[in-house]
Amino acid sequence: MTNPTRLRRLIWSLTAWWLLLTMGLWLLGRATDQSASPVACAASAAFLLAVGEAGDWLRRRWHRYRTARRYRRL
Repeated sequence: MTNPTRLRRLIWSLTAWWLLLTMGLWLLGRATDQSASPVACAASAAFLLAVGEAGDWLRRRWHRYRTARRYRRL
């Protein structure tokens, strides 16, 4: 990923998702009377974001592997 514009867009996207997840977790906790600190919600959101990104990376890698394997058989 050498394109600086693409890298900047990825960073902004991840930051926006992290903030949305943090606010969502915090508001959900407040709504259910099990509120956690915003710092704890931010840590949980970062973990969820990392797991989601890793899963997406694995999904794309598996798709590339399966596609390449299918074309090798032809």
